Amino acid sequence: MPNNIADIRKDYKLRSLSENDSLPDPFAQFDKWWKEALDAGVEEPNAMTLATASADGMPDARIVLLKGFDTTGFTFFTNYDSAKGAQLLENPRACLVFFWRELERQVRISGLVVTVSGKESDDYFNSRPEGSRIGAWASPQSQAIANREWLEENEKKMREQFPDGAIERPPHWGGYRVRPTRIEFWQGRPSRLHDRIQYNLQIKGDWKIERLAP
Repeated sequence: MPNNIADIRKDYKLRSLSENDSLPDPFAQFDKWWKEALDAGVEEPNAMTLATASADGMPDARIVLLKGFDTTGFTFFTNYDSAKGAQLLENPRACLVFFWRELERQVRISGLVVTVSGKESDDYFNSRPEGSRIGAWASPQSQAIANREWLEENEKKMREQFPDGAIERPPHWGGYRVRPTRIEFWQGRPSRLHDRIQYNLQIKGDWKIERLAP
């Protein structure tokens, strides 16, 4: 293990990505890479960095989990009163980043953010384990709390409030969908001469494909 951070490096050699390899539709291309990530046994392939910014432009980022994607966008769920929820209310734009180390691949997705329907949020919330549903009520996400004991006591109170397990979705909890305007597929290559194929949404709704310098 090198002691100098600057000496930590890896040469990427597994695969390549050309314009001819890229499908015309970025959602189809993502679906292809997604299935390859699953087949490769990538650990938590749905883990993604969500980058947001407040109205004054201060950026913020954290790892969240993708819970669905289709041609309308990429969906995740969270507390609307959290820091990310407040930032998305002020500035409804976001960037998602997937890094699939086992395949030496990265995907960046930038676009506008909308809330999903109440039904979609209900359907996903009701599919969650009981503990996760209780946690959505018990945790005032992103707010300062006294200590761990306070959180555990609040969880206990919520369990007493829903003794039969019929836990409704909190009004402060639900889904967001990132509707892409730009998607970049990055494939690691030797000597840092990586392949980068970018899709940009055009006014007429089609996608322009271009290669970016690494």
